[in-house]
Amino acid sequence: MKIDGISYRSVWLDKDEWSVRIFDQTKLPWIVEQIRLTTWQEAAHAIRSMQVRGAPLIGAVAAYGVALAMRADPTNLDAVLEALNETRPTAINLRWALDRQRAKLHNLPAEARAAAAYAEAVHIADDDAETCRRIGENGLPLLQEIAARKGRVNVLTHCNAGWLATVDWGTALAPIYMAHDAGLDIHVWVDETRPRNQGAALTAFELGAHGVKHTVIADNAGGHYMQHGEVDIVIVGTDRVTRTGDVANKIGTYLKALAAHDNGVPFWVALPHSTLDMRVRDGVAEIPIEERSGAEVTDMTGRTADGRIETVRVVAGGSAAANPAFDVTPARLVTGLITERGRCAANESALLAMYPEKA
Repeated sequence: MKIDGISYRSVWLDKDEWSVRIFDQTKLPWIVEQIRLTTWQEAAHAIRSMQVRGAPLIGAVAAYGVALAMRADPTNLDAVLEALNETRPTAINLRWALDRQRAKLHNLPAEARAAAAYAEAVHIADDDAETCRRIGENGLPLLQEIAARKGRVNVLTHCNAGWLATVDWGTALAPIYMAHDAGLDIHVWVDETRPRNQGAALTAFELGAHGVKHTVIADNAGGHYMQHGEVDIVIVGTDRVTRTGDVANKIGTYLKALAAHDNGVPFWVALPHSTLDMRVRDGVAEIPIEERSGAEVTDMTGRTADGRIETVRVVAGGSAAANPAFDVTPARLVTGLITERGRCAANESALLAMYPEKA
C-alpha cells in the first residue's frame, strides 16, 4: 500500500539484502518511522513491544528474525525458534512461520541455513501478500451485493486488519480497499479498539491514506448503529481460528458478534490459511489469551494541541487494571469465513472441505 505516494509492504529486506525494515507501529499515526532490524533479538523485541502486530505480520517478521539469526550463528536454530515463539502467545501465525523455518532448516548443514532461511522468509511474506489479495477478491462480492441493493455500503470493523497487520493488503480491509477502488460508495465504521486504539490510530490512518470514507467510533457504539440500521456488514480479522470455527481476535470482537447476531447483521471473519489451527477444537477453553500490562488500560498516548506526543493517566490512582488482549467468538455467531480459497461456513466440515490438506 502507499504512504505519501510511495508503495510499501509492512516488512521488507533493506537495500543491503540482509537487514529487515519495518514501520514502528507504536508511533503511528503521529510519526511515520522505519526501523532497521539487524538481529533476531531486535525482531523479537519488535514483536513483543508491538512495533509490529497483526497475526500474519508477526509470523513474517519472526521468519525474517530466524534468517537474521542464521546469518549470525547458524548453529543456534533451536534456541532462536523457542525464544521467538515465546514473544506472543495467541496468534497462531507466529508458530506457523517458525514451524515452516524449522522444517526447512533443521536437516540442512549449518553453512546452508542462512540462505535457506532468507528464501523461506521471502516466500512466507510473498505468500501472505497474495493470500490477502485473494481474500479481498473473495470478500468483494459481499460488498457488491449490498451496494446493488442499497447503494451505499456501511461496514463496521474492529481493531486493525489492514496492510499494517499483514505484509500487504490486509485481511478484513482487503475487500474494502477493492470495493473502494471499484467505485463502490463504501463507508467504514472504525472501532477505536481500546486499550491500544489500533482502530483509531492504525485503521483510520490506513483508510485515510487510501481515500476510503470512514468514521471512528467508541467501541461501545457499534451496537447502537446496528440497532438503527447503520451497519450493513461486520468484517473483522482473526489471530486464530479453530477446527470448529471459533475465532480469536482482538478483545471486544465477541461483543460485536453478539450485537450483530441480535440485529441480524452479517458477521464475517477474514481468514488466511496461516491463521487456521486445526489442533484446537474449543476456542474458549483451549486458546491461550495474552494478558498484557495494565498500564495500557490506565494510560493513553496522544498528540497535544501544541504537537507534543504525551502519555497521560486516565484511571483513578490506586485502581488495578486487567488487560486481556483477545477474546473468542464462538462459531455459532460467525456468518462465515472469507479465505483465499473462497467463502465458507464457520464449522469443521466446511473448513475441512476448504483445506483438506490440513485434516
